[in-house]
This record gives sequence, structure tokens and C-alpha cells, in this order.
Amino acid sequence: MVKFSNLIDFFDKYDTKFLDEWYHNIQLDSNDIYKDEIKENGLLMYQLVQKTLANSISINELKELAHKVAKERVEANQNIGDFVYNVNYGRSLIINQAFSAEITRNELQLAIERINVTFDHFCYFVVRKYTLLKEQQIEEKNLLINQSHKDKLSLLGQMSSSFVHEFRNPLTAVIGFVKLLKTDNPTLKYIDIIERELDQLKFRITQFLHTSKNEGAQEKRKEILTVHLLLEDIIKFLYPSIVDIDVNVSTNYAKDAFIIANENEIKQVFLNILMNSIDAINKKEKPREITVETILDKQNVLINITNNGPLIPDDTREVIFEPFYTTKELGTGIGLFVCRKIIEKHNGIISCISNEEKTTFSIQLPVLRKETPHLTK
Repeated sequence: MVKFSNLIDFFDKYDTKFLDEWYHNIQLDSNDIYKDEIKENGLLMYQLVQKTLANSISINELKELAHKVAKERVEANQNIGDFVYNVNYGRSLIINQAFSAEITRNELQLAIERINVTFDHFCYFVVRKYTLLKEQQIEEKNLLINQSHKDKLSLLGQMSSSFVHEFRNPLTAVIGFVKLLKTDNPTLKYIDIIERELDQLKFRITQFLHTSKNEGAQEKRKEILTVHLLLEDIIKFLYPSIVDIDVNVSTNYAKDAFIIANENEIKQVFLNILMNSIDAINKKEKPREITVETILDKQNVLINITNNGPLIPDDTREVIFEPFYTTKELGTGIGLFVCRKIIEKHNGIISCISNEEKTTFSIQLPVLRKETPHLTK
């Protein structure tokens, strides 16, 4: 076995020269908090190369130094690419230095092979540990951000619930008296408009209440619902808005699509998406079109609500169901978030696809099977 004693002695003589040349030519950030450690790490690596040539190195020694360097690179928040450059620059200097030693050609070839293997292992251990530490760091930050986000949502839910409950009590009284006025004076001018706007306000208040965790305790029992009848009710409710901007609404229903759901909540989802569709095509040139269809299979019913409004960009679609994200000037950013919560609570899926010609919101809900024996509260 080749011992490389002449080469090891040669390296002993030139360690200071090597380190100085290496240190003055590497990529080094002046803000690196571990810049004073880098030269020491270079010396340790230089010594490990000598141990490699002397067959006295252990893999644990190499890993220990690699993990130390990886930890420092993460804590210094430095680019791993700079480390790779610096290590390979040191490798090149050592190999060039080996060419100047008085050893045989065979010894030189074997020495270079060992040096390369040592550097390859060292780089692998550093980059692997660096990646693991970075992933752990990112995960911890994401957990912190998510927890902070949840805390803010919870606080906002409590605040909005408190305020909106205060608004809803007098609103209920106003709606009741308007209905009495309409009964006593059916031809009273503007009474239909007032009633519709109050219903819209009640809908918005309900949206806010759905962001409160306590609201779920007050939800009504689920029941058997016919999907196309729910959609027809919402379209009739929105008829004034549809006529106002001259929208052509076409429907294609699977008439025997039944679901088990909370009626008010599912209606809220359909209402929100249809209102958004009307808003999307409001400023579009005619024809303005909305298509509502239901597709039934053995497991699910798919509700597609499509409009020929403007394209929703991919980056917007990725966050469109997140809370407080809105593209509307006066939007709250909770409408689609509440829709997603409701659909997921009903074991369904809501999604959106969009191109230059049309935008489709798809809602998939479990269909009521014939063998379902009964309903539970």
C-alpha cells in the first residue's frame, strides 16, 4: 500500500503558504459572522487531506467538520454556492501543489484520486446537512407564520362576530318592518329595492359570521336538498342584477342530483360565486354570459358556474380562496374563503380554472345515494 510519506512531508512545509493563497482568493462576504472561522476550517480540511494520504482518516472526522461548516453557513445566511466554489478552489490548489512534489507518476495519480474522493465526500456531507438545516429553518418559520396567521384570524373572527351580531339585531327588525310595509302597501315605490338591498346586507353579515369559530355551534341540521332547485332560487334572487347588466344566463341541470347539506350555507356558496360572476362581466362588452350546469355520477355531483369575463391570472387563482385576498376595490376578501370552508365542511372540493375565453368555478359535493338509510343531526 502506498503511504505517500514524501507527499505528506511536502504538504507540511507549505501549509501556511497554501492557506494564505486560498484565503485571499475565495468568495468571502464581509458580513459573514463566521468569517474568522473560515481559515481555521480550511486548515482542518488541509489536515484531513494529509490524513487521507496517510490512511488514518475516519468518515466521522470528515462528517464532523462538514456538519460544523454547514451549521455555520446556515447561521451566517450565506449562499451554499460560495462554499462549493471555495472548497473546489482549495481542491485545485492542493492538487497543483501535489504536482510540485517529488513523487512518482503512479503515486501522484493515486494521491489525486484519494484527494478527490475526500473532497467529494466532504462537499456531499456539507451540502446535505446544509439542506436539512435550511429545510428545518424554513419549516420553523412557516409554522410561526401560520400560527401568527391563525391567531390573527381567530382574533378577527371574535371581533367581527361581536360587531356583526350587534348589527344583525336591528337589521332583523328593519327587515321585518319592511315586510309588513310591503304587505300593507304592495305598490309602495322602491319597496322591492329596499328589501333586496337589505337581503344583500344580511348576506354580507352572514359571511362575516362564518369566519367566527363559534358560529358553527349554531348551524342548522343538514337535510336532503335538490341541487338544481337551490340554484334556481339563487338565480331568481339575483334576477334584478342579471337584468340590470343584461346577462344571458343558461342552465343545464341533472334533475335527480340530491345532496345532504345545510341549505343556508350551500345557498350562500352559490350566491357568492354567481354574484362574483356578475361582477366579473359587468364591464365587459356584450354578450355577457353565465352558464350554470350540474353533472352527476355515482359518487358526486359537479356544479360548474362559468362566465365569459376576463382571465384570472395563475398567480391570483393560487390565492383566490385565501382569507382577505381580493381584487375588488371595496372587497372584503372573505367571500371565497367562506365558500371554501363551507364546501370542505360538506366533504366537497371547490376549484377555479380560467383562460382568455371563460372562467369556471367548480364545486364537487358527495351525492346522496339511494341506500342512505337516514340523516343525522
